[in-house]
Amino acid sequence: MTLPQFLSVAVLVGMMAMFLWGRFRYDVVAVMALLAAVVAGIVKPADAFRGFSDDIVIIVGSALVLSGAVQRSGAIERLMRRLQKHVTTVRSQLLLLAASVGLGSALVKNIGALAMMMPAAFQMAKKSDTSPSAFLMPMAFASLLGGLITLIGTSPNIIVSRVREEMTGQPFHMFDYAPVGLGLTVVGLIFLRFGYRLLPLDRRAAPTMGEALDIHDYATEAKIVEQSAAVGERVEDFIARHEQEVTISMFLRDGIRATPAPGTVLREGDILILGGAPDSLERAIARDKLDFVGTSEAPESEEGEEIGVIEAVVSAGSPLVGGTAGSLMLRQRFGINLIAVSRQGERIVRRMPNVIFRAGDVIVLQGPLGGLPQTLNELGALPLAERELRLGSVRKGLLPIAILAVAMAATATGVVPVTIAFFAAAAAVVITGALPVRDAYEHVEWPILIMLGALIPVSDTLRATGVTEIIGNWLSLTAASLPPWGAVALIMAAAMAVTPFLNNAATVLVMAPIAATFAGDLGLRPEAFLMATAVGAGCDFLTPIGHQCNTLVMGPGGYRFSDYARLGAPLSLLVLVVGTPLILWVWPVA
Repeated sequence: MTLPQFLSVAVLVGMMAMFLWGRFRYDVVAVMALLAAVVAGIVKPADAFRGFSDDIVIIVGSALVLSGAVQRSGAIERLMRRLQKHVTTVRSQLLLLAASVGLGSALVKNIGALAMMMPAAFQMAKKSDTSPSAFLMPMAFASLLGGLITLIGTSPNIIVSRVREEMTGQPFHMFDYAPVGLGLTVVGLIFLRFGYRLLPLDRRAAPTMGEALDIHDYATEAKIVEQSAAVGERVEDFIARHEQEVTISMFLRDGIRATPAPGTVLREGDILILGGAPDSLERAIARDKLDFVGTSEAPESEEGEEIGVIEAVVSAGSPLVGGTAGSLMLRQRFGINLIAVSRQGERIVRRMPNVIFRAGDVIVLQGPLGGLPQTLNELGALPLAERELRLGSVRKGLLPIAILAVAMAATATGVVPVTIAFFAAAAAVVITGALPVRDAYEHVEWPILIMLGALIPVSDTLRATGVTEIIGNWLSLTAASLPPWGAVALIMAAAMAVTPFLNNAATVLVMAPIAATFAGDLGLRPEAFLMATAVGAGCDFLTPIGHQCNTLVMGPGGYRFSDYARLGAPLSLLVLVVGTPLILWVWPVA
């Protein structure tokens, strides 16, 4: 082994040790590894930052933006809420989510299927009072398994198809992978349904200030319009349809206030004082097509300035105390709308313009985001730490789903590369207003992108220094002494071991010729060895860095580097044990 080869292995081993130690955050470790590789001379200074322009960085960043847009639209959320009524346990919810992602990954790019279903996982986790970490990694692993089912499901399948065509003149076709891929997906889903307990299920994101203060019961007002689903509905049916998450404290009809009684029928033009959590209120208003009374006119803003909402606490010395939104002319004087009010221990029954502010009230204001901090300072209101509030914002319905569907269709048919398709789709959801620019940047997990950009040139040193060639020669010598099933298993295990450090496409490019040559030397048919290479390269369950699906869930799931092996190692062993005989049964070597 030459000095550059030794240094390449040493840097990667040291990096893995640092990841497992957990003393430094993963992006910091990646930066340290990159600097070490540059100092050691195995990464040239001119190549040190080329990883930040790599396709995987663009794909992951774009997928995070698209996932945020899908989440904001509420489309998948509505579908999963219907299904959730029939799946009430964590295991059944996990199976539903993982199976949906697995099936989707067989038909479209696996990262697109995962990005589309991630918002539903957060919603189910919240409803079940479960950490999202119980769902996200199993979904990522299911997306990798589902990608094994068809030719277009994952890049390794396409590459091994081309290698087979070069060897035999006959490529693998769309569903030649299905017997092996479907079998492994079913076995994997069964394992994930029970094995998710290996994950750190107590891992939750730190609460924001609003969540820490247990602010959950806001009051807001909305008007029933002609096309609303609430027209002609009884009050108790309205509340039941929204699963008791929203209440009607009071309603105004023909200028007369009234307290809703059982049997009261809602009519067009009624103004409702609704109570509930911000997301429940926003969901009810969006689903029933109600109109926010306080936002019938948008706040004035400079051209191009974004309108948003902010949550704040009324301080003891605030000029708001003792006044109302109407008497203080908040809109006329400050250009803001009062969206909602929350008061500890008391239900709000007045209309928003008539609520008399008290110290300690939590209010939601809508206005130009650039000027809101200064406005809050003038009003003596203290902004709360950010949490996602869509109350008072506009949903774009199915638009983000349509944009993502077009992007995935374009990649599946080969019209445009996946990088361009996902980047264009991310730009489209911002340009169309499906996701505000500010929210788009907030949905990107920047530490993840830093980690990827730093590690890509470090991982490539295995190829550049010739370490992968050494591995290939060793495999050929070792496999020659094994029976066919042992050789197939060795090829699959080697691909699984290499793919965390190379991307899966690079793994196949390195391993497939080795597997094909080995089969030819022994006089065996190459299909089983090529299939084993594709399965091994597509099943990266051990680290967050080998496949973008694993990387995508790392930040949102709150996972550490070592968490992947806790669930991924037994799953990898299961794929190896089940996959080897399954491949040989479908693709005999003789």
